[in-house]
Amino acid sequence: MTFYAKCTQYGTGCDWLIWVTKMQKKYCWEIRRYNGSHTCTRSSISQDHSKLDSKTVAEAIKPLVEVDSSIKVKSVIAKVQSKFNYTISYRKAWLAKQKAVESIFGGWEASYEALPIWFEAMCHKEPSVVVHFETMPAYQGNDLVPNIRVLHRVFWSYYPCIRAFRHCKPVVQVDGTHLYGKYKGCLLVAVSQDGNNNIVPIAFAIVEGETSEA
Repeated sequence: MTFYAKCTQYGTGCDWLIWVTKMQKKYCWEIRRYNGSHTCTRSSISQDHSKLDSKTVAEAIKPLVEVDSSIKVKSVIAKVQSKFNYTISYRKAWLAKQKAVESIFGGWEASYEALPIWFEAMCHKEPSVVVHFETMPAYQGNDLVPNIRVLHRVFWSYYPCIRAFRHCKPVVQVDGTHLYGKYKGCLLVAVSQDGNNNIVPIAFAIVEGETSEA
C-alpha cells in the first residue's frame, strides 16, 4: 500500500511532496521520498479554509491562554501569522480565544451551574462556613420560565475571617471588581485592618452590581 501527496502548487513554485509505503510483515510505514517541511501556506490557505478554522487556531494558542487568559485578540492574530504565515480575521481570532478559554477553564454555564455544588462541598468540609444564596425567576425573552430560578446573589465568609475581625479596627471597607465574562455582575470583598495595618478579608459576595440593595 502506497500513499503519495504533494502541494497543490507543486511545479509552479512549491516542490513539497511525500511518498510513503507500508512495509510487508513489519506493520510500519517507510518514507520513500520527502522534500522537507511544507512552508507554502499563504498560497494554499484562505481565511475560509476548513483546516484553519477557529478550532484549529484555538489549539494553536492554548499555551498562550494558559499563561494569560486575558491575552489580547491582536496577540492571537500575531501568533497565527507567525505560525501559519496567514492573517486571520478579528472575529475568527476572538472565537478561537473563547474556545481555548473554555477548553482550559471550562464553560461559563458549567461554571455557574457548579457554584451550588462547590459551596455545598465547602460547607461539608468546613461546617463553620457561612453561605447565603438569593435566586430570582428565569425568563426566556419576556416569558417567565416556570419552575426555574437562577442565581441572583451569593454571600460567603469563612470562620477564621469572622474570628479575625474581632481583632481588627472597627472599620469595614467594601471594594468590588466588575465581572466581564458572559454573565455580568460584581465581586465584592469586605475587608478590615488589624493592629499592624494589614488588610484582612472578612466576607465575599457575587452580586448584580455595587448597589445599596446588594
